[in-house]
Parts: sequence; C-alpha cells; structure tokens
Amino acid sequence: MELQVKGIEVDCVIGERPDERSRLQRLSVDVRLTIRDTAAATDRLGDTVDYVALAERIRGRLAEAKCRMIERAAAIAAEEAKAFPGVESAEAAVTKSGSVPGIGAATAVFKA
Repeated sequence: MELQVKGIEVDCVIGERPDERSRLQRLSVDVRLTIRDTAAATDRLGDTVDYVALAERIRGRLAEAKCRMIERAAAIAAEEAKAFPGVESAEAAVTKSGSVPGIGAATAVFKA
C-alpha cells in the first residue's frame, strides 16, 4: 500500500550563499511511503504511519541539519520516513521556491 503526505512546510536554514545561511527559508516536503496494508482492514492508527508525527520528525531534523543543498535535505527526509515502523520504502521530494530570480522552484527527490 502507498501512503503520501504532501506539503509538509519546513522553515530552516538551507542554501550555500552567505545570505541564505543567515535566515530561515521555507521548504515544502512531499513523502511517498510503501507501507503494510494492515490499516486498510483494521481502520486503526496504530496499524499505519502517524503522519502528524512523521511531519514533526522531518521538520525537526531538517531544522537541525542546516543543509546546504536540497539534495541532502531530500535524503534526510526520506531516511527519517524510512525509519518509521511499518515503512518498507520511502521517497521524499523537497522543493525550494523563489530563491533564485527567474526560477520558480527547484525540487530534489531521494528514495530510501
């Protein structure tokens, strides 16, 4: 079974340039998880991934990491998601918008 959590907003230090290192920027994180399908039968939170807890863990980890590249942020988000019980595989897409004139957004995707 697949579970997707989209649009996790993360305010963190991200980027290489000095001006980026001195302020918080907003990232958007989408995760796609392959999980056991137990919750489809039981309808119980304990049988699936608590996506509120997942979002909190990703937010905290990315805020602490202060990554320079969105590629690294995507790897961290995917690895955090993969660490949840019942998750067989995880993919994270991290999008950074509006940081470069003339480019609407950049997205990095990592599979764990």
